[in-house]
Amino acid sequence: MKSRRSLKLTLSYILLALIAIASVYPAIWIVMSSLKAGDSLYSETFIPRQLTLDHYKDLFLSHADKDLPYLSWYWNTLKIAVTSMVLGTIIQVLTAYAMSRFRFKGRQTAMTTVLILGMFPGFMSMIAIYLMLLQLNLLDSPWALVLVYTAGAALGMFVAKGFFDTIPRALEESALLDGAGHWKIFTAIILPLSRPIITYIALTTFTGAWVDFIFARLILRSRENWTLAVGLYEMVNTYSSTEFTLFAAGSVLVAIPITILYMFLQRFLVQGLTAGATKG
Repeated sequence: MKSRRSLKLTLSYILLALIAIASVYPAIWIVMSSLKAGDSLYSETFIPRQLTLDHYKDLFLSHADKDLPYLSWYWNTLKIAVTSMVLGTIIQVLTAYAMSRFRFKGRQTAMTTVLILGMFPGFMSMIAIYLMLLQLNLLDSPWALVLVYTAGAALGMFVAKGFFDTIPRALEESALLDGAGHWKIFTAIILPLSRPIITYIALTTFTGAWVDFIFARLILRSRENWTLAVGLYEMVNTYSSTEFTLFAAGSVLVAIPITILYMFLQRFLVQGLTAGATKG
């Protein structure tokens, strides 16, 4: 019995080690490629014999043979992601709190509708969104992406609703007896207790806007308005593998903000995800 348990534990560790290698190896390979001299796609060794930071410098320099406004793409993406995160988090938290605490006519129908809509992938609505933005004269505008990401944020409010369901109603009832209104209860009691789920919502909304390619490629047409995902794709598509090391450097810089956020906020992220999944 003990030997069987040890065998299962060993196999589990081996499986986890293989998964870790499969997950980490591509990321390390991209980092090593970004530090490699030249522009070749392949290298004789995993760790380049000659390391250089020239590719990172080239991203922010003007070139006569190619147009790479990387800094402009970075700023566009950061502006869209941060704005979408703030607005999307506010919408999701307010929507989830209303669905969790208030009972009103059409509540169940609204929740069912949101749940059904959330089952369909977002790209199925691309044509409809494109036509609406065309009528609003918002095509080729970064704020069109903010509108799309923010409007779709409420579709992910079920995890937040599950978290709010776990907060005892006795806290709010006591505050009501003391004369506090609903807004005072929400800001003074609910929000301080909801830091994990707010962190989870903010991170997922930021990440979705930061790495999105499909809607950004559909809506943004001008080169100076592109996001990083669109710009890096067009970089490879235009210059092929001759600029692979430059593309690798750009990809590493894309990953830095998300990596830093997840490292510092991982504890709140896990708490928010697990707590929000306990009740529906």
